[in-house]
This record gives sequence, structure tokens and C-alpha cells, in this order.
Amino acid sequence: MEKVIQASPQQVFDVLADGWTYSDWVVGTAHVRDVDDAWPRVGAQLHHRAGPWPFSLQDSSTVLVCEPPRKMVIKAGLWPAGEAIVVFTLEPVDEHATRVRIGEDFAAGPLRWVRNKLNDLVLHQRNKETLNRLSDIATRQKGSDALRGRR
Repeated sequence: MEKVIQASPQQVFDVLADGWTYSDWVVGTAHVRDVDDAWPRVGAQLHHRAGPWPFSLQDSSTVLVCEPPRKMVIKAGLWPAGEAIVVFTLEPVDEHATRVRIGEDFAAGPLRWVRNKLNDLVLHQRNKETLNRLSDIATRQKGSDALRGRR
């Protein structure tokens, strides 16, 4: 899944690097409880709650790869359902646009074994909305940066 976002790779990566915005753009994440001071360095975690209340689950996600502003890989936990490896790659299209690709695959737990067309469709739609939300935040941030520059 990919989307061209009308913001520079650094502006998009800045959103990925702000763990406190995770629940704003990651579909299904209800609340960020805490973010390690080291986020987004490799090994850093953010602690979140996912799913609807009162059935939400508490878990954490861990940075596996961080190559600003080109790539971030996260191990997203949602136990007891499992965990997924999520890969974000950012490629400049031009000075003010970035092609963002998201790849997600379940790496452990029961969700790893439940692979069917319905699950793939749901995951595809979830990632599409995640990229739309990421775009909204990155482009809003781009506008805020432009306004600050004019003052």
C-alpha cells in the first residue's frame, strides 16, 4: 500500500518520530499511555491501548529499524492477538512530496495463522486509512511550518 503525501520526507518522518501522535494516525490505536524518551531509536517503545473500550488491550510497540527520513520498522504488539511487523518507507517524489509505503504482516500469535481474503481486505483498508491520517497530520504540520517561517 502506498500514498503520495504533499510534504517532504523529513516532515512525514517527523510524524512517525513523534510517538505521542501514534494514536492519531494508526487506525485501531485508542490511546498512547507512554513513550520512551529514546523514541524513535532502535529498541525504544511506545505503550498503547488498542481496540474499542471496554475490550481494549494494552501493549507496546518497539522500533526495530530507524533510518531518518527514509525508513522505520516497528514491531507492533497486540497480545493476546499477536504482533505485527510494520515497515514504512519514504521516497522523495520531489521537493514537496513523498511516496510513503506501508507493509504490514503478522509475525506472531493467533493472527499470524488467520490469513484469508477478508483479513487481507480489512488490513488493506486499515492501512489505506492510516496513510490518509498520516498525510493529514504531515500536511497540516507543513502548513504550520510555513506560517512560522513567515512571522
